[in-house]
Amino acid sequence: MMSPSFRAIMNIDEIAANFALLDDWDDRYRYVIELGRTLEPLPEAARIEANKVPGCASQVWLVTDVKRHGPGEPVLCFTGDSDAHIVRGLIAILFAMYSGKPARQILDIDALALFDRLGLREHLTPQRSNGFKSMVGRIRDEARKALALTGA
Repeated sequence: MMSPSFRAIMNIDEIAANFALLDDWDDRYRYVIELGRTLEPLPEAARIEANKVPGCASQVWLVTDVKRHGPGEPVLCFTGDSDAHIVRGLIAILFAMYSGKPARQILDIDALALFDRLGLREHLTPQRSNGFKSMVGRIRDEARKALALTGA
């Protein structure tokens, strides 16, 4: 059972710092899986083809909620899920990086560089790495669409 403080750790800097403390890759995998357990459950109604992320070996669903707070640019919030535990963890890492951020900031974030810095690319299968890239691409596409729709 996760402690309440663990559930609160969804800041990407905290995740990276915690990741760095773990020397063993088995521990790092467990940590990624544990992060996946922090995701809010995705409603069954959201598990539709339109929300599926193509290019992932596992099934991955990503739902984007675009919010506007006054005249500023749109802010994107994400929910998602996967049928694979490790992928759920990767989704949680992506959400820590991107969710709740303005669209332009999302476009400036280099998730693949963080992915490399954490050493994930070299320790995941090529299919998982490609799936991660597909998820990043989908999030960036959603940010571009939100900017285009709002004229920001």
